[in-house]
Amino acid sequence: MTTFEYPPRILFLYGSLRERSYSRLLAEEAARIIEEFGAEVKFFDPRELPIYGSVPDSHPKVQELRELSLWSEGQVWSTPELHGQISGIMKNQIDWIPLTMGAMRPTQGRTLALMQVSGGSHRTYATGTVR
Repeated sequence: MTTFEYPPRILFLYGSLRERSYSRLLAEEAARIIEEFGAEVKFFDPRELPIYGSVPDSHPKVQELRELSLWSEGQVWSTPELHGQISGIMKNQIDWIPLTMGAMRPTQGRTLALMQVSGGSHRTYATGTVR
């Protein structure tokens, strides 16, 4: 097992609001595994996150997401595949993470892992659309 000066900080985002969300369950299982390797994990709950652009950036859920993004050193995004794309819930979260905050990019220098829960005829397309 690797030892770290401090545990790596990993933020999990998932793209479904369903009570039995497979993208959330997949994220929870991945978090359990990487916690065993010594990482500190946090989840962002996308419920009550307003549609991008509908409220000021000062909204509490927007601020929570941005603070968690800045806290993280890596992120794991778990999304269902819907109509060959990532879910609108996932896209909304991505949209609220700003490209710049002053002279800093909140996602710069962070590792990103993408996971997709898929079924139907458009399998494998969703994560290919995230850039």
